[in-house]
Amino acid sequence: MNTLLEVQNLTVSFFTPVGEVKAVGGISYSLDYGEVMGIVGESGSGKSVEAYALLGILEAPGKVTGGSVRFEGTELLEQDRREMEKLRGAKLSMIFQNPMDSLNPVYTIGSQLTGVLRKHKPGISSKDARARALEMLTLVGITNPRRRMRQHPHELSGGMRQRVMIAMALICEPQLLIADEPTTALDVTIQAQILELMKRITDKTRMAVIFITHNLAVVAEICDKVSVMYGGYIVEQGSAEDIFYRPSHPYTRGLLRSMPRVDDETGQRLIPIEGTPINMLEPNPGCPFAPRCDSCMKICVRELPGSSALSESHSARCWLLVPEKASAAVSSGDTASPVHSGPEGGGHD
Repeated sequence: MNTLLEVQNLTVSFFTPVGEVKAVGGISYSLDYGEVMGIVGESGSGKSVEAYALLGILEAPGKVTGGSVRFEGTELLEQDRREMEKLRGAKLSMIFQNPMDSLNPVYTIGSQLTGVLRKHKPGISSKDARARALEMLTLVGITNPRRRMRQHPHELSGGMRQRVMIAMALICEPQLLIADEPTTALDVTIQAQILELMKRITDKTRMAVIFITHNLAVVAEICDKVSVMYGGYIVEQGSAEDIFYRPSHPYTRGLLRSMPRVDDETGQRLIPIEGTPINMLEPNPGCPFAPRCDSCMKICVRELPGSSALSESHSARCWLLVPEKASAAVSSGDTASPVHSGPEGGGHD
Protein backbone atom coordinates (compact mmCIF):
# COMPACT_ATOMS: atom_id res chain seq x y z
CA MET A 1 0.00 0.00 0.00
CA ASN A 2 1.44 3.35 -1.07
CA THR A 3 -1.15 5.65 0.54
CA LEU A 4 0.08 7.39 3.68
CA LEU A 5 -2.81 9.77 4.39
CA GLU A 6 -6.44 9.61 3.33
CA VAL A 7 -8.86 12.43 4.17
CA GLN A 8 -12.55 11.87 3.48
CA ASN A 9 -15.24 14.57 3.74
CA LEU A 10 -13.53 16.41 6.61
CA THR A 11 -15.68 19.20 8.09
CA VAL A 12 -14.63 21.74 10.73
CA SER A 13 -16.74 24.45 12.37
CA PHE A 14 -16.14 27.24 14.87
CA PHE A 15 -19.04 27.74 17.26
CA THR A 16 -18.98 31.43 18.12
CA PRO A 17 -21.43 33.64 20.07
CA VAL A 18 -22.68 35.06 16.75
CA GLY A 19 -23.16 31.71 15.07
CA GLU A 20 -21.48 28.70 13.50
CA VAL A 21 -18.62 29.33 11.08
CA LYS A 22 -18.12 26.37 8.76
CA ALA A 23 -14.40 26.80 8.17
CA VAL A 24 -13.95 23.53 6.28
CA GLY A 25 -16.97 22.31 4.37
CA GLY A 26 -16.10 18.71 3.48
CA ILE A 27 -12.74 18.13 1.81
CA SER A 28 -11.23 14.89 0.55
CA TYR A 29 -7.80 13.94 -0.75
CA SER A 30 -5.11 11.28 -0.42
CA LEU A 31 -1.36 11.56 -0.11
CA ASP A 32 1.21 8.90 -0.95
CA TYR A 33 4.56 8.28 0.70
CA GLY A 34 7.12 10.72 -0.68
CA GLU A 35 4.48 12.93 -2.31
CA VAL A 36 4.33 16.73 -1.92
CA MET A 37 0.93 18.39 -2.09
CA GLY A 38 0.45 22.14 -2.16
CA ILE A 39 -2.64 23.75 -0.65
CA VAL A 40 -3.22 27.24 -2.01
CA GLY A 41 -5.90 29.87 -1.54
CA GLU A 42 -6.62 33.23 0.05
CA SER A 43 -6.43 33.88 3.78
CA GLY A 44 -9.55 32.51 5.45
CA SER A 45 -10.06 29.74 2.90
CA GLY A 46 -9.54 27.01 5.52
CA LYS A 47 -6.00 25.91 4.67
CA SER A 48 -4.48 26.14 8.15
CA VAL A 49 -7.66 25.01 9.93
CA GLU A 50 -7.72 21.69 8.10
CA ALA A 51 -4.03 21.18 8.97
CA TYR A 52 -4.72 21.79 12.67
CA ALA A 53 -7.61 19.32 12.47
CA LEU A 54 -5.33 16.64 11.02
CA LEU A 55 -2.86 17.03 13.88
CA GLY A 56 -5.50 17.24 16.60
CA ILE A 57 -4.42 20.73 17.71
CA LEU A 58 -7.61 22.59 16.84
CA GLU A 59 -8.48 24.92 19.73
CA ALA A 60 -11.93 25.85 21.02
CA PRO A 61 -14.32 27.02 19.73
CA GLY A 62 -13.16 24.99 16.72
CA LYS A 63 -14.38 21.42 16.38
CA VAL A 64 -14.17 18.64 13.81
CA THR A 65 -17.82 17.94 12.98
CA GLY A 66 -17.45 15.06 10.55
CA GLY A 67 -15.32 13.04 8.19
CA SER A 68 -12.36 10.70 8.42
CA VAL A 69 -8.58 11.13 8.58
CA ARG A 70 -6.65 7.89 8.17
CA PHE A 71 -2.87 7.89 8.65
CA GLU A 72 -1.16 4.60 7.79
CA GLY A 73 -4.58 2.99 8.15
CA THR A 74 -5.18 4.45 11.64
CA GLU A 75 -8.14 6.78 12.17
CA LEU A 76 -6.61 9.91 13.70
CA LEU A 77 -9.94 11.42 14.72
CA GLU A 78 -10.48 8.49 17.11
CA GLN A 79 -7.11 8.86 18.89
CA ASP A 80 -7.03 10.37 22.36
CA ARG A 81 -4.78 13.26 23.38
CA ARG A 82 -1.93 11.05 24.65
CA GLU A 83 -1.84 8.94 21.48
CA MET A 84 -1.77 12.06 19.30
CA GLU A 85 1.08 13.53 21.36
CA LYS A 86 3.13 10.38 20.62
CA LEU A 87 2.50 10.78 16.90
CA ARG A 88 3.16 14.52 16.73
CA GLY A 89 6.85 15.23 16.32
CA ALA A 90 7.71 11.58 15.68
CA LYS A 91 5.56 10.66 12.67
CA LEU A 92 3.56 13.85 12.16
CA SER A 93 5.22 17.24 12.27
CA MET A 94 4.33 20.83 11.46
CA ILE A 95 6.14 24.05 10.66
CA PHE A 96 4.01 26.95 11.92
CA GLN A 97 3.74 30.44 10.41
CA ASN A 98 4.94 32.37 13.46
CA PRO A 99 8.06 30.92 15.12
CA MET A 100 7.84 33.23 18.16
CA ASP A 101 4.50 31.63 19.04
CA SER A 102 5.99 28.15 18.69
CA LEU A 103 9.42 28.46 20.28
CA ASN A 104 9.64 28.60 24.08
CA PRO A 105 11.22 31.95 25.07
CA VAL A 106 12.60 30.51 28.32
CA TYR A 107 14.76 27.71 26.89
CA THR A 108 17.78 27.83 24.60
CA ILE A 109 17.55 26.70 21.00
CA GLY A 110 19.74 23.70 21.79
CA SER A 111 17.62 22.50 24.70
CA GLN A 112 14.46 22.76 22.62
CA LEU A 113 15.90 20.78 19.71
CA THR A 114 17.41 18.06 21.88
CA GLY A 115 14.23 17.97 23.98
CA VAL A 116 12.19 16.99 20.92
CA LEU A 117 14.62 14.17 20.16
CA ARG A 118 14.64 12.85 23.73
CA LYS A 119 10.85 12.85 23.89
CA HIS A 120 10.39 10.79 20.75
CA LYS A 121 13.64 8.80 20.89
CA PRO A 122 14.16 8.22 24.61
CA GLY A 123 17.16 5.93 24.10
CA ILE A 124 19.29 8.57 22.41
CA SER A 125 22.35 9.83 24.32
CA SER A 126 22.93 13.50 25.13
CA LYS A 127 25.99 13.52 22.85
CA ASP A 128 24.08 12.07 19.88
CA ALA A 129 21.11 14.37 20.46
CA ARG A 130 23.39 17.41 20.46
CA ALA A 131 25.19 16.20 17.32
CA ARG A 132 21.86 15.70 15.54
CA ALA A 133 20.68 19.18 16.58
CA LEU A 134 23.89 20.77 15.25
CA GLU A 135 23.51 18.81 12.02
CA MET A 136 19.94 20.05 11.49
CA LEU A 137 20.85 23.69 12.20
CA THR A 138 23.61 23.42 9.61
CA LEU A 139 21.27 21.81 7.06
CA VAL A 140 18.75 24.67 7.30
CA GLY A 141 21.47 27.25 6.66
CA ILE A 142 22.19 28.60 10.15
CA THR A 143 25.73 29.92 10.53
CA ASN A 144 27.75 29.25 13.69
CA PRO A 145 25.28 26.60 14.94
CA ARG A 146 27.21 25.93 18.18
CA ARG A 147 26.68 29.52 19.26
CA ARG A 148 23.00 29.46 18.21
CA MET A 149 22.46 26.35 20.36
CA ARG A 150 23.27 28.47 23.43
CA GLN A 151 21.01 31.36 22.47
CA HIS A 152 17.34 32.04 23.24
CA PRO A 153 14.70 32.72 20.54
CA HIS A 154 14.63 36.49 21.18
CA GLU A 155 18.34 36.69 20.32
CA LEU A 156 17.74 35.47 16.77
CA SER A 157 16.33 37.25 13.75
CA GLY A 158 12.87 36.33 12.43
CA GLY A 159 14.32 34.41 9.51
CA MET A 160 16.70 32.52 11.77
CA ARG A 161 13.86 31.57 14.16
CA GLN A 162 11.92 30.27 11.17
CA ARG A 163 14.87 28.08 10.19
CA VAL A 164 15.07 26.76 13.76
CA MET A 165 11.39 25.79 13.52
CA ILE A 166 12.08 23.96 10.26
CA ALA A 167 15.01 22.13 11.87
CA MET A 168 12.81 21.17 14.83
CA ALA A 169 10.07 19.84 12.56
CA LEU A 170 12.51 17.69 10.58
CA ILE A 171 14.81 16.50 13.37
CA CYS A 172 12.92 13.23 14.02
CA GLU A 173 12.46 12.52 10.28
CA PRO A 174 8.65 12.43 10.34
CA GLN A 175 6.63 10.56 7.74
CA LEU A 176 4.27 13.50 7.20
CA LEU A 177 5.33 17.14 7.39
CA ILE A 178 2.75 19.93 7.28
CA ALA A 179 4.47 23.18 6.33
CA ASP A 180 2.31 26.28 6.90
CA GLU A 181 3.92 29.17 4.98
CA PRO A 182 7.37 27.88 6.05
CA THR A 183 9.46 30.24 3.93
CA THR A 184 7.52 33.50 4.41
CA ALA A 185 10.12 35.18 6.64
CA LEU A 186 13.11 34.02 4.60
CA ASP A 187 14.99 35.79 1.83
CA VAL A 188 14.98 34.25 -1.64
CA THR A 189 18.38 32.57 -1.29
CA ILE A 190 17.55 30.85 2.01
CA GLN A 191 14.08 30.00 0.68
CA ALA A 192 15.67 28.14 -2.23
CA GLN A 193 17.99 26.27 0.18
CA ILE A 194 15.06 25.20 2.37
CA LEU A 195 13.03 23.98 -0.61
CA GLU A 196 16.02 22.03 -1.87
CA LEU A 197 16.51 20.53 1.62
CA MET A 198 12.86 19.43 1.73
CA LYS A 199 13.16 17.81 -1.69
CA ARG A 200 16.31 15.94 -0.63
CA ILE A 201 14.70 14.67 2.58
CA THR A 202 11.55 13.65 0.70
CA ASP A 203 13.60 11.69 -1.84
CA LYS A 204 15.73 10.08 0.87
CA THR A 205 13.11 9.17 3.49
CA ARG A 206 9.83 9.12 1.45
CA MET A 207 8.48 11.79 3.79
CA ALA A 208 5.22 13.23 2.48
CA VAL A 209 4.64 16.98 2.68
CA ILE A 210 1.53 19.16 2.79
CA PHE A 211 2.76 22.59 1.75
CA ILE A 212 0.38 25.43 2.66
CA THR A 213 1.26 28.66 0.90
CA HIS A 214 0.11 31.76 -0.97
CA ASN A 215 3.19 31.56 -3.19
CA LEU A 216 2.32 29.80 -6.43
CA ALA A 217 5.96 29.96 -7.57
CA VAL A 218 6.91 27.79 -4.57
CA VAL A 219 4.11 25.37 -5.45
CA ALA A 220 5.41 25.07 -9.01
CA GLU A 221 8.92 24.42 -7.66
CA ILE A 222 8.25 21.70 -5.10
CA CYS A 223 4.75 20.19 -5.38
CA ASP A 224 3.64 17.04 -7.18
CA LYS A 225 -0.04 17.92 -6.89
CA VAL A 226 -2.10 20.89 -5.79
CA SER A 227 -5.38 21.49 -3.95
CA VAL A 228 -6.93 24.93 -4.47
CA MET A 229 -9.15 25.99 -1.54
CA TYR A 230 -11.80 28.68 -1.39
CA GLY A 231 -14.47 29.25 1.23
CA GLY A 232 -13.70 26.01 3.08
CA TYR A 233 -13.86 23.78 -0.01
CA ILE A 234 -11.30 22.31 -2.36
CA VAL A 235 -12.53 23.84 -5.61
CA GLU A 236 -9.88 22.24 -7.81
CA GLN A 237 -7.38 19.46 -7.40
CA GLY A 238 -4.81 17.94 -9.71
CA SER A 239 -1.17 17.53 -10.57
CA ALA A 240 0.94 20.68 -10.61
CA GLU A 241 0.91 20.44 -14.40
CA ASP A 242 -2.91 20.23 -14.43
CA ILE A 243 -3.31 23.29 -12.22
CA PHE A 244 -0.76 25.50 -13.97
CA TYR A 245 -1.42 24.48 -17.58
CA ARG A 246 -5.04 23.24 -17.54
CA PRO A 247 -6.81 25.27 -14.80
CA SER A 248 -10.55 24.59 -14.90
CA HIS A 249 -12.14 26.47 -12.01
CA PRO A 250 -12.67 30.24 -12.38
CA TYR A 251 -10.98 30.85 -9.02
CA THR A 252 -7.86 28.92 -10.06
CA ARG A 253 -7.69 30.84 -13.31
CA GLY A 254 -8.10 34.07 -11.34
CA LEU A 255 -5.19 33.17 -9.06
CA LEU A 256 -2.96 32.45 -12.03
CA ARG A 257 -3.96 35.68 -13.81
CA SER A 258 -3.02 37.69 -10.73
CA MET A 259 0.43 36.07 -10.39
CA PRO A 260 3.49 37.61 -12.12
CA ARG A 261 5.41 35.19 -14.35
CA VAL A 262 9.16 35.38 -14.82
CA ASP A 263 8.88 33.86 -18.31
CA ASP A 264 6.35 36.45 -19.53
CA GLU A 265 8.01 38.76 -22.05
CA THR A 266 4.79 40.36 -23.30
CA GLY A 267 4.32 42.74 -20.37
CA GLN A 268 0.80 41.41 -19.84
CA ARG A 269 -1.16 43.26 -17.17
CA LEU A 270 -1.92 41.37 -13.95
CA ILE A 271 -5.65 41.01 -13.32
CA PRO A 272 -6.83 40.93 -9.69
CA ILE A 273 -9.80 38.87 -8.54
CA GLU A 274 -12.57 41.40 -7.98
CA GLY A 275 -14.76 41.48 -4.87
CA THR A 276 -14.13 40.38 -1.31
CA PRO A 277 -13.79 36.91 0.25
CA ILE A 278 -16.93 35.10 1.33
CA ASN A 279 -18.56 35.92 4.68
CA MET A 280 -18.24 32.56 6.45
CA LEU A 281 -20.99 33.49 8.93
CA GLU A 282 -23.49 33.97 6.12
CA PRO A 283 -22.39 31.77 3.21
CA ASN A 284 -24.67 31.36 0.21
CA PRO A 285 -26.05 27.85 -0.36
CA GLY A 286 -24.28 27.51 -3.70
CA CYS A 287 -20.68 27.79 -4.85
CA PRO A 288 -18.70 29.94 -2.39
CA PHE A 289 -16.96 31.72 -5.28
CA ALA A 290 -20.23 32.62 -7.08
CA PRO A 291 -20.43 36.26 -5.85
CA ARG A 292 -17.01 37.01 -7.38
CA CYS A 293 -17.22 34.84 -10.49
CA ASP A 294 -17.53 36.47 -13.92
CA SER A 295 -19.02 33.22 -15.27
CA CYS A 296 -21.65 32.90 -12.53
CA MET A 297 -24.98 31.26 -13.43
CA LYS A 298 -28.10 31.31 -11.25
CA ILE A 299 -27.62 27.66 -10.32
CA CYS A 300 -24.18 28.62 -8.93
CA VAL A 301 -25.87 30.80 -6.31
CA ARG A 302 -28.56 28.22 -5.49
CA GLU A 303 -26.70 24.90 -5.36
CA LEU A 304 -23.21 23.73 -4.42
CA PRO A 305 -21.67 21.86 -7.36
CA GLY A 306 -20.21 18.42 -6.91
CA SER A 307 -16.71 17.45 -7.96
CA SER A 308 -16.31 16.78 -11.70
CA ALA A 309 -13.54 14.41 -12.81
CA LEU A 310 -11.55 15.92 -15.68
CA SER A 311 -8.98 13.13 -15.76
CA GLU A 312 -7.72 10.42 -13.45
CA SER A 313 -5.75 12.97 -11.45
CA HIS A 314 -7.68 16.20 -12.08
CA SER A 315 -11.06 17.35 -10.71
CA ALA A 316 -12.87 20.62 -10.07
CA ARG A 317 -16.05 21.73 -8.33
CA CYS A 318 -17.85 23.97 -10.84
CA TRP A 319 -21.22 23.95 -12.63
CA LEU A 320 -19.49 25.03 -15.85
CA LEU A 321 -18.00 21.54 -15.98
CA VAL A 322 -21.45 19.88 -15.96
CA PRO A 323 -22.37 20.13 -19.67
CA GLU A 324 -26.12 19.71 -19.27
CA LYS A 325 -26.27 22.47 -16.62
CA ALA A 326 -24.03 24.90 -18.52
CA SER A 327 -25.80 24.43 -21.88
CA ALA A 328 -29.24 24.70 -20.25
CA ALA A 329 -28.22 27.98 -18.59
CA VAL A 330 -26.98 29.44 -21.86
CA SER A 331 -30.07 28.42 -23.84
CA SER A 332 -32.49 29.74 -21.21
CA GLY A 333 -30.53 32.88 -20.33
CA ASP A 334 -30.20 31.54 -16.78
CA THR A 335 -27.18 33.66 -15.85
CA ALA A 336 -26.49 35.89 -12.88
CA SER A 337 -24.09 38.82 -12.76
CA PRO A 338 -21.36 38.74 -10.10
CA VAL A 339 -22.20 40.94 -7.13
CA HIS A 340 -18.71 42.36 -6.65
CA SER A 341 -18.19 46.05 -7.16
CA GLY A 342 -15.33 47.99 -8.59
CA PRO A 343 -13.64 48.05 -12.00
CA GLU A 344 -14.12 45.14 -14.34
CA GLY A 345 -11.73 42.24 -14.15
CA GLY A 346 -10.48 40.11 -16.97
CA GLY A 347 -13.83 38.97 -18.37
CA HIS A 348 -14.60 35.41 -19.32
CA ASP A 349 -12.04 32.71 -19.99
